Formats: sequence, C-alpha cells, structure tokens
Amino acid sequence: MKKISVLKNEILNGMHDERLREIYLCDEAGLTNQKQRYVQLLDRYETLYGDEEAVIYSAPGRSEVSGNHTDHQFGKVLAASINLDAIAVVSKRGDDVIQVHSSGFEIAPVDLKVLAVQPNEAGRSESLIRGVAARLKALNYQIGGFNAVMTSNVLSGSGLSSSAAFEVLMGTILSYLYNEGAIDPVLIAQTAQYAENNYFMKPCGLMDQCACSVGGFIAIDFFDNQHPIVEKLDFDFSKTGYNLCITDTRGDHANLTDEYAAVPELRKQLGDRPILRAIHLFAENKRVDELKKALHAGDINAFIDLIKASGRSSAMYLQNIYANFEANNQPVSVALAVSDHLLEGKGAWRVHGGGFAGTIQAFVKNEDVETYYNAMEHLFGEGSCYILKVRNIGGCQVLD
Repeated sequence: MKKISVLKNEILNGMHDERLREIYLCDEAGLTNQKQRYVQLLDRYETLYGDEEAVIYSAPGRSEVSGNHTDHQFGKVLAASINLDAIAVVSKRGDDVIQVHSSGFEIAPVDLKVLAVQPNEAGRSESLIRGVAARLKALNYQIGGFNAVMTSNVLSGSGLSSSAAFEVLMGTILSYLYNEGAIDPVLIAQTAQYAENNYFMKPCGLMDQCACSVGGFIAIDFFDNQHPIVEKLDFDFSKTGYNLCITDTRGDHANLTDEYAAVPELRKQLGDRPILRAIHLFAENKRVDELKKALHAGDINAFIDLIKASGRSSAMYLQNIYANFEANNQPVSVALAVSDHLLEGKGAWRVHGGGFAGTIQAFVKNEDVETYYNAMEHLFGEGSCYILKVRNIGGCQVLD
C-alpha cells in the first residue's frame, strides 16, 4: 500500500500511464481524463480519511454480444467487459465494518458480525456488500472491514450492468485485501450473483457478473445452470478497426414487467409467438458457438455477419424491440432502422439486453463512427450514444 499523496504524485507524473492504457485502451485524451478521474477520487478519499495508505481497485461494466434472452433458458451467451468501470480507493480497517462512500448514493456502514439476510436492506447496496461477504465467508475465505471511496461511470439503466460492476468490485476488494488475490474471477461472479439473488432479492443470471469479473470476451454455457461453463476468449478487439457503440434510446422501461416475463413462456402455453421464440433460442445458441469460432480464428467479417443475424433473430423471432401494447412508441426500432441505413455493408447492429425499450448495440468501423455517433445523438439527444472499447481486464487491483 502507498499513501494517498504518493499515489497522486505517481499518477500525475505518468508512472502508471502504461497500466491505465492497458486497462482502458485509451488515447492521450482518454488517458488524461482517467488520470484526472483517479486523482479526484484520491482527493475525496484524503478529505474523508486523510493521507492514509490505500490501494485502488476496478471492476468494469459489460455488454451482451449475442445470446439475447437465452441465459435464463439454459442456453449460451457471448458477452464482453467494457472500458467503463467502477473504481475504489480502499484501505483496511481494524474492525469488521465495511464503509463505502459512493458518488450519488448513501450507503450505510455494514457490520460483518451480522451476515444473515437483513430484510430491510432488500434492493439496497448494503445488501450486496453483506451478501458478497457472507458468501465468501461460507466458502471459507477471509473477510474483514475496509473503507472505500468509489465512483462509477457504468451507466445505470443502460444494460451495461452497473449493479454487477459494484458487486464484483466488492468481491475483488475482499479477494486482494484479505486473500492475496487468490479468489477465482468466476467464483467472485458466482458470489456476486448469490448476493443479488438472496440479499438484494433480485432474480438474475450469471452473465452480467461473469463478464464484469473475468474481462474480455467470454462465452457461457448455462445448460447446467448450477455449474455453467465459462470460457474466456483470447481476442483483441481493439485491433479490428471497429468500435462498440451503445445507444440509449431513452425509452421508458415502466410497465414492461409482463413483456419480460412472457419471454420464457413456451412450457406454459403454446401459440405462434412462443414457437418463434423457441426458434430464436436454438438458433442463437448455435450462433454463440459460431461467434466463438470466428473470434478464435480472428475472422472479424464472420463476427459482424453473425451479430447482424443475432439482431434479425431478436427482431423477427424473439420480438423484443417494442412492447405490444405501445406499437406507436418504438425508439429501439427507429434506432435499428437508422443503423441499418448508416451501416449496411460495413457494420452490425442489434437490440441490446432485455429490449422492448432502452438500448441498441452497434459495431462501427473507425472511419464511420463520427457519422454514426452524430446521427444517434441527433435522434435521441445529447449523451445518448457511447463509443466504447472491449476491455480485456476484469475485476482487478489497479494501483498499489
């Protein structure tokens, strides 16, 4: 560990530039922004706790790449971590209390002497902290108190998994601070899922947490839901000449619970729509396998073609690009139509995440990204389009 003042000086003097470029895949302007972000966080920590010795940790957000609505049907998914992340300046405490200060959120101290589920914490960040610690303790790992001052630029509600990034960050801190970094990233992901399911009281699969924790492109097979097979794919997307663009169409997710719940309905009732959704499921599973082959072979053209096929399948068979009860309000459909016009023959586009409202994903060539970005911003407003990188590093200790 190093004192806050030392870490700030090292960052400002460029001693950690290589590490930051490795994590964020950034140009000089991006590197400058990250250094300012880190120094500002260190300043906040010093204001609260003084010039103590501390460590910095990071956990990225994630983007689903293929496998739309297949993870909860024992299917296959492909996902990737991105260069938006949650970061925390952390130091050990002498007791069993975890105190997290987060920009924009009030998080109460969590006393690890009490590891049982606290019903009044459901839906709150405290439940995730307690749940991650409780699960690691049950698995015979060491846990203990710490002070953390954190910030996150993983967009909440954008399908990039801000909650999973937070959970993985907590698990990563406990891994390095009390277990010498020895906890496997997949186990950290499973611990995060456990906390969200049993303490936060939100049902979720493992895709989000795994992509955040492992890093890079990962493929997951959920055939055995209790023991999913997670494979990290060795592929450097930064060398392909494409950018990952996520556009928030700013559609309202309210009143969509029934639409989401209806996706896995085949065994409850039969009809045309469940059959179409079954066709999507089986075809999407095959596409994940084909995408894995394309990435292993470094075949970006095959990758782009398969992403477009995934998008067509979601639109035609899964039918999750707008809600049936609101056919006159289709921002996702509009975003896909404009993407089709702008990128035909030179990119790929698809609905991102749950669908019905919200975000789309596009893979855009470097030379086309400015035109695409401007079009999305014009359609959906300033700050709606995000140009991202596929980050190869998952939950990690950044600087010591």
